[in-house]
Amino acid sequence: MSDFRSPDSRLMAITERIIAKSRDSRAAYMDKINRYRNQGPSRHHLGCANLAHGFAACNADDKLALAEGQSANLGVVSAYNEMLSAHVPYGEYLEPIKQAAKEMGMTAQMAGGVPAMCDGVTQGFAGMDLSLFSRDVIAMSTAVALSHDMFDGVICLGVCDKIVPGLMMGALSFGQLPTVFIPAGPMTPGLPNDEKAKARQLYAEGKVGRKELLAAESASYHSAGTCTFYGTANTNQMLMEIMGMHLPGSTFINPYTPLRDALTQASVHQLANITRDTPIGLADIVTEKSIVNGIVGLMATGGSTNHAMHIVAIARAAGVIVDWQDLSDISDIIPLLCRIYPNGLADVNRFQAVGGMGFLFRELRKAGLLHEDVKTIMGEGLSAYTQEPFLENGKLTWRDAISESLDDSVLRPVAKPFSQEGGLRLLKGNLGRSVIKISAVKPEQRKVTAPAIVFHSQAELQDAFKRGELEKDFIAVVRFQGPKACGMPELHKLTPPLGVLQDRGFKVAIVTDGRMSGASGKIPAAIHITPEALDNGPMGWCKPAI
Repeated sequence: MSDFRSPDSRLMAITERIIAKSRDSRAAYMDKINRYRNQGPSRHHLGCANLAHGFAACNADDKLALAEGQSANLGVVSAYNEMLSAHVPYGEYLEPIKQAAKEMGMTAQMAGGVPAMCDGVTQGFAGMDLSLFSRDVIAMSTAVALSHDMFDGVICLGVCDKIVPGLMMGALSFGQLPTVFIPAGPMTPGLPNDEKAKARQLYAEGKVGRKELLAAESASYHSAGTCTFYGTANTNQMLMEIMGMHLPGSTFINPYTPLRDALTQASVHQLANITRDTPIGLADIVTEKSIVNGIVGLMATGGSTNHAMHIVAIARAAGVIVDWQDLSDISDIIPLLCRIYPNGLADVNRFQAVGGMGFLFRELRKAGLLHEDVKTIMGEGLSAYTQEPFLENGKLTWRDAISESLDDSVLRPVAKPFSQEGGLRLLKGNLGRSVIKISAVKPEQRKVTAPAIVFHSQAELQDAFKRGELEKDFIAVVRFQGPKACGMPELHKLTPPLGVLQDRGFKVAIVTDGRMSGASGKIPAAIHITPEALDNGPMGWCKPAI
């Protein structure tokens, strides 16, 4: 008996609405992609001088293969640097990728690198003002890397916040090419997330010093791999798997393990498989229905609010038009199945251990909450994604994912969700439109009626807190934080002081044209307000109260 049910009628209605409004833009995108596809491998059309430049530094065997043009050449676009813990493992990926390509009778080349910021480093400082803009630089850098017409397939190496969306947007300009994303995996568990949050609040109150805070932060962020809380980086990774860009079950396997290495090799082998004969291009995978599947995953897991921007942009790069109303309508019908910090106490390693993506896929498919008629790097449909990888006598294989969660405080079935609705909501009011993440906000704290206090920066709010001026119920209006004003930085530094005030019994909330992102937690936060203050938005009209 199949564990897949036809899509819920409500989900189908939203999808059909998206298909209808995307008809012209999607057709124009596919016309462009099909023109490229019908020309065949671009390398074959290069002049001799052009091609000689492209393989001048290759070894003799690769030169021969590229000159004859019979074997596929895979281009690697990497966001590797030594500052992002999540990307450090990528420094060792290129040679294994080349070896795996050789095993399939193909070649691989580093096509180019893209910039990769760490929001954790720049939080609260001027560098954060460049963070959101970096996504479009990454998209352009990816397109530049792939513009040489040397490649028959693409391998994207990226994990964190703006990097995966940027890689996707750039690669979609070459959507005729088969493409895989290879994750690096999360770091192993460190200091529990609730203890880290407590240390931050104690520091905000002045009860511990910088030395104690740094010790706590270092015990939390302690090794190579993705930060273990469920912020934008790990939401990106979930998104790539649920949209069919990762190997099944490969998303949350720790770095530097035999299983992680085997999955990297297998990812290249699978790319080779979908590059031969009848290629499955990125444009064939990223469709209206796979975008909806990604939004379903976002809502079911309580993922990052950043994807209220990123999914919209990824979709648009593929000619698909989605907006916040679509996200909110999908959230209305998708149950919340996960409690991962900041929506709970568990980290992504715990999520993986108690059932992970295989269990999530199984539950959503069984409830008719995913579109099955999609393509992935595995071929047709999503059945492969209800499996999980393991090593048997050193060989990679797959088995059915568990049918019951091993910890229903972290991961639940559709029949027993944490909430009947998803994690993100659209808010509308006299200030405009905004997004709120409610999955971590207690129901009794979701409605706050209190005087507004207006700030022009997060530093102003922090200073007022330190002066003891915020010991009361209030709604913090932090304005002039939008894209036009200063690049729409994340305001993560506001979480500890507002958390302290909430714990003291005060009713507090935040309204801003800036971002809170994956750090959005227990404080009700209406974010991404549009129109922003600098764009003649109503929140820019009022005068500051302090």
